[in-house]
Amino acid sequence: MEINLVKATDNDAQAIFNMQVAAFKPLLEKYKDDEINPANESMEKVLKRINREDGSFFKILASNKLVGAICISWKEETQFWISPMFILPTYQGKGIAQKVIHLVEEMYPQAVSWELATIVEEKRNCYLYEKMGYKQTGLSKKINDCTTLFYYKKVCQTSFTK
Repeated sequence: MEINLVKATDNDAQAIFNMQVAAFKPLLEKYKDDEINPANESMEKVLKRINREDGSFFKILASNKLVGAICISWKEETQFWISPMFILPTYQGKGIAQKVIHLVEEMYPQAVSWELATIVEEKRNCYLYEKMGYKQTGLSKKINDCTTLFYYKKVCQTSFTK
């Protein structure tokens, strides 16, 4: 399966919004993380991500079919943050997320570090990020009795110099 990332535009907002709700709604129902779950976000938030100046929002295409999205932002030119990244449930478990992470890391060779947060109770997500070289930072945030976020960071081995 060929995986491609294409920069999202305002015309993609509705499709991305619908996929985001579909991808995150099962987690919302499971963890009751109403305040942070992307399934509860507005269309305006999706449009903000698409148009942000300190990042990029990409559609994830698998064999030319829209299956998810990933938002990349940066604190500085060399410190990057992934949030959110989602794949439609029917396409999960097929190696797409791994390929997407590789692709975004290749797109930003100047990155010194990558960071993200995920629900610790979602063992598959934790396994994925750890497999991709991300390490727990030791920071966590308890959202409610069901949900805790763990923060991850990957320090890149790069020869990039300013």
